[in-house]
Amino acid sequence: MAVRIRLRREGRKGQPSYRIVVANSEAPRDGAFVDMLGHYFPRAKDKQLDVNVEKARQWLAKGATPSETVASLLKKAGCFGTEMPKPPVSA
Repeated sequence: MAVRIRLRREGRKGQPSYRIVVANSEAPRDGAFVDMLGHYFPRAKDKQLDVNVEKARQWLAKGATPSETVASLLKKAGCFGTEMPKPPVSA
């Protein structure tokens, strides 16, 4: 089972908010997920980001691959040191 860290869309039409979740790579975008790591509100004035850094580091250590967007959000949250994981390979 390949595990990815990605965004799950929440909120109403025109007012998106996202949950940062760990999910099976084959699960649909808004489908079942394994663990929730935080929230992201892109429409807020300061683009509010709330991430459980310890959980995110644990999942990254276990081999979970973040999507490109989530990788940039986790970088802003301070989940990565100087080393950034390789970007996901898209087929």
